[in-house]
Amino acid sequence: MERHEGTPQGGPLSPLLANVLLDDVDRALERNGHRFARYADDCNVYVRSRKAGERVLAALRRLYARLHLVVNETKTAVAPAFGRKFLGFELWKAPGGVVKRKVAKKALATYRQRIRQLTRRSGGQSLAQVSEKLRRYVPGWKAYFRLAQTPSVFTELDEWLRHRLRALQLRQWKRGSTTYRQMRALGASETDARTVAANSRRWWHNSRLLLNRVLPIAYFDSLGVPRLA
Repeated sequence: MERHEGTPQGGPLSPLLANVLLDDVDRALERNGHRFARYADDCNVYVRSRKAGERVLAALRRLYARLHLVVNETKTAVAPAFGRKFLGFELWKAPGGVVKRKVAKKALATYRQRIRQLTRRSGGQSLAQVSEKLRRYVPGWKAYFRLAQTPSVFTELDEWLRHRLRALQLRQWKRGSTTYRQMRALGASETDARTVAANSRRWWHNSRLLLNRVLPIAYFDSLGVPRLA
């Protein structure tokens, strides 16, 4: 696409030009002894009080103005470090007062929404096809957020994903007779197969407990479904 202003989103040129243009900003923050983190035009400056934050922000506005840059006021604030996101991450305080990193709420919501799209039950896709799509998306997301220090969150997302895949499998079996036959073929007891088959239309409810025995984690591993944890 022909462009007359700005650089393409996600391209390598944008952070390079930002580093060149904002070098004066970095140097000014360093001279004043501030702790900060910046990537391209996204920058967090960490100070001890709100008053100090307001003073630094005012100085940055003047510096940006000399560089003919405009501060995005909708994303700019003087606020506690906890709860503010930076490059998809947030800070949280672990027991003992240790500060750690976690995936920001918005990034988690985006991940869940994407997984819902890839595993929707009305798409007429086989588990093998869905697994292939997941392999193109999940590993990249995992690699980006590998610095997050919340393993339990990744474990919960893995469990939720497998729950959706089990519901998708039930949806594909459709009829109770098919569900019974397929579950027996996968090694389910007659009692378990009949119980699930009797409620074969309750896909989400039935994709737990009894179905976990015939579609365990190892089953999805065999399909190549990627894990976060």
